[in-house]
Amino acid sequence: MGKILIKNGRIFNGDSFSFADVLTNAETVERIEPKIEENADFVYDAKGKIVTAGLVDAHTHLQVHPTDSFGTPADISCFPFGVTAAADAGRSVGDPSILDSFALKNVVFVNAHFKNNRADFQKTQKALETFGDRVVGVKTYFDATQSDVSSIDPLCEVCEFAEKRGLRVMVHSSHSPVPMAEILGALRPGDILTHSFHGGENNASEDNYESMKEAKRRGVIIDVGFAGHIHTDFAVLKRALDCGVVPDIISTDITRFSAFTRGGRYGMTMCMSIAGSLGMKEEDIFRAVTLNPAISLGKENEWGKLAVGKCADISVFDYTDEGFCLTDKAKNTVSSDQGYRCVLTVADGRVVFKY
Repeated sequence: MGKILIKNGRIFNGDSFSFADVLTNAETVERIEPKIEENADFVYDAKGKIVTAGLVDAHTHLQVHPTDSFGTPADISCFPFGVTAAADAGRSVGDPSILDSFALKNVVFVNAHFKNNRADFQKTQKALETFGDRVVGVKTYFDATQSDVSSIDPLCEVCEFAEKRGLRVMVHSSHSPVPMAEILGALRPGDILTHSFHGGENNASEDNYESMKEAKRRGVIIDVGFAGHIHTDFAVLKRALDCGVVPDIISTDITRFSAFTRGGRYGMTMCMSIAGSLGMKEEDIFRAVTLNPAISLGKENEWGKLAVGKCADISVFDYTDEGFCLTDKAKNTVSSDQGYRCVLTVADGRVVFKY
């Protein structure tokens, strides 16, 4: 597609809101100005709507292998929700050529594995070789119901492994065998705690979020990792927000089993709507789905910021009759008749979704 002109929108540039028009040329953003009068091949009136860089989902499970029964097809579960870049968070096997075939920009976290409360890196190393430069980090299921872990030691081994290779660590923290304070204490600046507001044993509220506050000061990244209602306790998240603990990242943890089903049409927009209904401010919400996750994945120079000269990945959102209803494991229900709806997604200067 040639030039795209998006007019009259409320622009989020990665940090704050303003009103302007946006003009693209080929694959880049050419102009962002209060009033652009220029012929374009596609013109969209975004009056009353939010225009932002394409969203970045830092925690997904994409279908990266023909026989994968867990991962979700990438483009169809991301573009309709304004997501133009994502991380496949937990990969041991797969076909890199499938990742190359996605229109969705993507990176990979490879899995760490545990045996007898020790980290086993044999499969991790093989996955690193398979996915090469696409790998940005190591994902660990520090979860006693899924992994053979009983102390903090194997997580420390994963952090050491990642440190030597210049990689970040993402920790699935639900059902941890140790208090969250120990997990956060083991993580380095730039490492990511996901499912940070789960409601099970060893959750963040047990020390009134003090360890989470200290970890954020050190640069540890706090990701909601919603998974709908599965790994997030809405009361734990609301109390955190009330205490001034604002998540750095909102991610979906979307899979084949949740896409388009969980609480309705499940995707990033529903996660944003839930966060808003629990008290997260709109600027914080949009920062948590654009620039912050781009930074956390080492892609801040390419993704997450709407600016002249940047790649023309743009999403437009309305706040309208996009209702949702979810009840978590603790029987806390979050529902609304309204929510965020993606109405236009542009990737590499091409319209890939229009409501």
